[in-house]
Amino acid sequence: MNESKRAVVVGAGFGGLALAIRLQAGGIQTTLLEKRDKPGGRAYVYEDQGFVFDAGPTVITDPSAIEELFTLAGKRMSDYVEMLPVSPFYRLCWEDGSHFDYDNDQEALDRQIHARNPADVAGYRQFLAYSKAVFEEGYIKLGAVPFLSFRDMIQAGPQLARLQAWRSVYSLVSRFIQDEHLRQAFSFHSLLVGGNPFATSSIYTLIHALERKWGVWFPRGGTGALVRGMVRLFEDIGGRIELNAAVARIETRGDRASGVRLEDGRLFEADTVASNADVMHTYARLLGQHPRGVSQAASLDKKRFSNSLFVLYFGLDKHHSQLRHHTVCFGPRYRELITEIFGGDTLAEDFSLYLHAPCVTDPSLAPPGCGAHYVLAPVPHLGNADIDWDVEGPRYRDRIFDYLEQRYMPGLRSQLVTSRIFTPFDFRDQLNAHLGSAFSLEPILTQSAWFRPHNRDADLHNLYLVGAGTHPGAGVPGVIGSAKATAGLMLDDVRAYGKARAIA
Repeated sequence: MNESKRAVVVGAGFGGLALAIRLQAGGIQTTLLEKRDKPGGRAYVYEDQGFVFDAGPTVITDPSAIEELFTLAGKRMSDYVEMLPVSPFYRLCWEDGSHFDYDNDQEALDRQIHARNPADVAGYRQFLAYSKAVFEEGYIKLGAVPFLSFRDMIQAGPQLARLQAWRSVYSLVSRFIQDEHLRQAFSFHSLLVGGNPFATSSIYTLIHALERKWGVWFPRGGTGALVRGMVRLFEDIGGRIELNAAVARIETRGDRASGVRLEDGRLFEADTVASNADVMHTYARLLGQHPRGVSQAASLDKKRFSNSLFVLYFGLDKHHSQLRHHTVCFGPRYRELITEIFGGDTLAEDFSLYLHAPCVTDPSLAPPGCGAHYVLAPVPHLGNADIDWDVEGPRYRDRIFDYLEQRYMPGLRSQLVTSRIFTPFDFRDQLNAHLGSAFSLEPILTQSAWFRPHNRDADLHNLYLVGAGTHPGAGVPGVIGSAKATAGLMLDDVRAYGKARAIA
């Protein structure tokens, strides 16, 4: 390893971790700085009275992308973390009492679709074929390719046009599917990456094919166990991680980043710097002293940011065996509610929920006979809805508990051992998320690929971005793909810069 080459990565979310592993494995001495007391970013872990709560992502859909990190470091993923298959992928429930088990079993899917609308069996097959085509173009070919120039976008243009990328996810699904419940079942996926199904590019239908190809997985011990495995891998190959290391600013010298200074005054000098922090926070705060930071922050402030989330974690002294690992609870409205979530200035009276019951797959996350859960509700970000979550949060918690007890989890309140909430205020204050957005920029077509903040800054030539705010976007596969794109640039640039310096 060339010890003279040093990298600093700000933020130990999945994107930052994956990038740090790639850089360290590529021969650059890498330091990972994390503001909080544990790594993981949105994939934080809470522990209380024997219950383990994954704070954020719980759906792992492309284990091959994660395994690649271990392989390039000369290790085996199975020595660090065990991945468990989840079946069904999701149970989708509606207020009329019906449900749909979405899984990788084509016969079972055909049977359920036929029961709702026989004509949609053939329509679903056509949708799946379309989704697979988008997956090949949008994920396999372009998912880890940095879009640094408009020429890159033009080259991808014919494929995007052929796949009708200007259409929304919902409108594309509706081309093939007639039944309204099935349209919801096959269009909700964009919500998992902060996208409005009625506005997000149909490119995001690739998530469906991605799940059908590799399945849905859950790490034994929770998503936090995957984070711990990645940290251990990083340290095993010589990387260094600093926790409780809040970054005050990225230091610059001319048109280059020279290091990272912490709030406690410590300076980490570096040949190359990457930020896994919120993209607006990176430019407005960490680079607020530099003209580039000021101009980029002003530009970003005009863009559309994704919704926020209200998350409720709770432990019960009873295991609810009627639940599936992942349950999507659709409310009485779909389009109207989503319109209010993405553009409304108040909190809707109704909600749609994602209910996580990991003890279905891994009982070790709660004391014997008990259950650890979380439920999240998409809500407007703070720029749209001026809600005092310190007041509204406890009320919203009680409304959700009432709803779950009435429809999905009888006896919930009498079984409650512990609970906590995470509101848009927490996304803003604990994760530095602009407007409390849970997924950074909204993934509409004009904010995707080249139109998204680039993996390498255009002016500060050794400053890079990784994570949800850059290409390709949010979600675990997205941020790990961003790490691959960014690492490729950083490794090439460090080598090229070193050669240029040597010649000079």
